[in-house]
Amino acid sequence: MTITKNQEGSVLHILLEGRLDTTTAPTLEEDLQQSIAGITELDFDFANLEYISSAGLRVLLSAQKIMNKQGKMQIRNVSSDIMDVFEITGFTDILSIV
Repeated sequence: MTITKNQEGSVLHILLEGRLDTTTAPTLEEDLQQSIAGITELDFDFANLEYISSAGLRVLLSAQKIMNKQGKMQIRNVSSDIMDVFEITGFTDILSIV
């Protein structure tokens, strides 16, 4: 998985490419822990994300909990396969998907 970050003031844009799974989720989690302080808007772009596992969902849930306290989080460009995962797991009710 490739993580591309772009910060504009207190807005952090993250583009994910590849697979967010058991192997790559810890990398994203560590990256978020180091860069989320002071962020009021967290924007994920999933245009190039091919797959998400339960480990990836856990990282998103953790990020959402943090952002609920300090701002907002949204996920854009979600493929139909990943949207199916979000719908089946009930994450469409938890996450802001645009």
